[in-house]
Amino acid sequence: MTLLAEQIKSAALEMGYEKCGIIKVSYLDGYEEKLNERIDRIPETKGFYQSMYRFTRIQETHPWAKSIVICVRRYGKYNIPKHLKGMIAKYYLVDGRKDENSKDFQDSLKFEKYMQDLGLRAENERGFGLAPLRWAALKAGLGRVRKNNFFYTENGSWVYLEAWLIDKELEAIEEPKVKACSEKCGLCIKACPSASLSEPYTMSPMACVSCVTTFMGRDMINEKYREQIGNWVYGCDVCQDVCPMNKNRWEETEEFPNLQELSQHISLEKILKMDYSFLEDVMQPKFWYIDKQSVWKWKVNAINVMVNDYEEQYREHILNACNDSNLKVREMAEWAVKKLNL
Repeated sequence: MTLLAEQIKSAALEMGYEKCGIIKVSYLDGYEEKLNERIDRIPETKGFYQSMYRFTRIQETHPWAKSIVICVRRYGKYNIPKHLKGMIAKYYLVDGRKDENSKDFQDSLKFEKYMQDLGLRAENERGFGLAPLRWAALKAGLGRVRKNNFFYTENGSWVYLEAWLIDKELEAIEEPKVKACSEKCGLCIKACPSASLSEPYTMSPMACVSCVTTFMGRDMINEKYREQIGNWVYGCDVCQDVCPMNKNRWEETEEFPNLQELSQHISLEKILKMDYSFLEDVMQPKFWYIDKQSVWKWKVNAINVMVNDYEEQYREHILNACNDSNLKVREMAEWAVKKLNL
C-alpha cells in the first residue's frame, strides 16, 4: 500500500468509517457477468437490473477515474422508536446519506474534501452511488455478502457503503475476517415474507417487500404480495433480523438527529391524516425512495397494513380516506371498506 493510500484509509477511519478500501477500476471486471447470472436465474428481473449495467461502463462515463475508494459506515448504533419497529425498516429511519443534519453526512463531505485537498479528483453520488458498492467492497476485502444479499462486516449487516471515484491508481485491500454463511443455515430464506429470497445469494426485487413498499408497488389493490407485506409500511427488516450473524450487533447508544421528534408524527392513523405538503416537504426528503409525485403511497401502504392486521380503531380512518384528495388513496380505501365489510 502506498503512502497516499494509507493516508486516505487512515482519514476515513478517523472520520467515523468502520472500514475503507481502495480498488482499481479494472477490478470491476466480472461485475457484468454477475449481473447476467442474476438475470438468468430470474429472467423477470431484467428490467430491474438494467440500470446497473451503467457500472460496467465507468471508464466510458468517467474516463478520468482510475480507482474506487469504498467505505463502510455503521448505522446499527442509533435508538429506534419502539412504535416504528416492524413498520419502517431501521436503515431508512437513520439513513445519513442525504440528511445534512447527520454526522454521517457531514463526515462524508469532510472525507471528500480531504481527498480533494490531497490533489485528487474525487466524486461521489450520495444515493445509489457511482460504482457497484457491494462488489467494490467485496473486492476490497471489507466483508462478505451473505445469503440474504446484504453486505456484512464484523458489525453484521447494519452498515451502508459509500464510494468515490478518484483519478489516481491506488490500492488498499484487506483479507476479510468475516466467516462465510453456514451451508446448513437458511433462516433468511425461510423467513422472507414473500419468498423474494428463493435461494441463497439471489432474490426477486418484484417480490421484495422493501421494494414493493418504496419505489415499486403502484397498484397495491392488485399487488400479488399484498398480504405478505404484513405490517410493513416502508421497507422490511425480516431477513436481517433473523440472521444469526446480526445477533446482538445493533446497539442503541446514539440518537439520530430529529428522529425522535419526527417519530411522534408517524403512526398508521397519523399517516392517513397527513396533508400532502407534510408528506412532500418532511417525509419525502427523509424517506427519499418514494419520490414527491408518489407520496400518496404512504397512505395506500398504511391502509394495506390496516387491512392485513385490522383493529376496530382503524374503521373511521379508512372511511375518512374514502374522501382523500388523491384518487389512488380513495380507491384503496374503498377497496378496504369492501374487503373488511365496514
